[in-house]
Amino acid sequence: MEILKRLKNLNLLKFYLAIIFIISAAALRFAPHPPNFAPIAALALFGGVYLNRKYALVVPVIAMLVSDYFIGFYDWKTMICVYLSFALIGLIGLFLKNRKSLLNVASGTFLGSVLFFIITNFAVWYFYDWYPHTLAGLNQCFLLAIPFFKNTLAGDFFYVGVLFGVYELATLWVKDRYFVIKEAVLRS
Repeated sequence: MEILKRLKNLNLLKFYLAIIFIISAAALRFAPHPPNFAPIAALALFGGVYLNRKYALVVPVIAMLVSDYFIGFYDWKTMICVYLSFALIGLIGLFLKNRKSLLNVASGTFLGSVLFFIITNFAVWYFYDWYPHTLAGLNQCFLLAIPFFKNTLAGDFFYVGVLFGVYELATLWVKDRYFVIKEAVLRS
């Protein structure tokens, strides 16, 4: 019974650690960074992998809303598309939850970047008069967004590496400390 209680406490500790990582990633939106080199997609993927289903999509969206409140909201049509893309990235994370490997996380990161690029640039083309509403205009919209896509890919891979890597190291350290303490308690 005591072991089950301790394992529950360990899972709760891991949950709080994940929440701290999500809040930290959301706070990084306030730091100066190149366009689209931001931690939000990594945050959505991370939330999907490490939070339970109940919180996996909600917590990252709340973190986005709170940071958008301070940074500034923008056109609602674009915001919906941005948030939709992050929700889809969170769903990729949920899919990866029991399939976590370096290759799968890297593939999920790349897929998330591509989804964000396609959804948000299609929205820009569709909702605004910046480009002709023709196939050539859509093509131009995507071509001109390629420099932003490079930043998106770089930022997503960087922040996924940091979030996942540091979290895995932290949980290993916590588990190690937890079991050292547990053994000491059992011996006494």
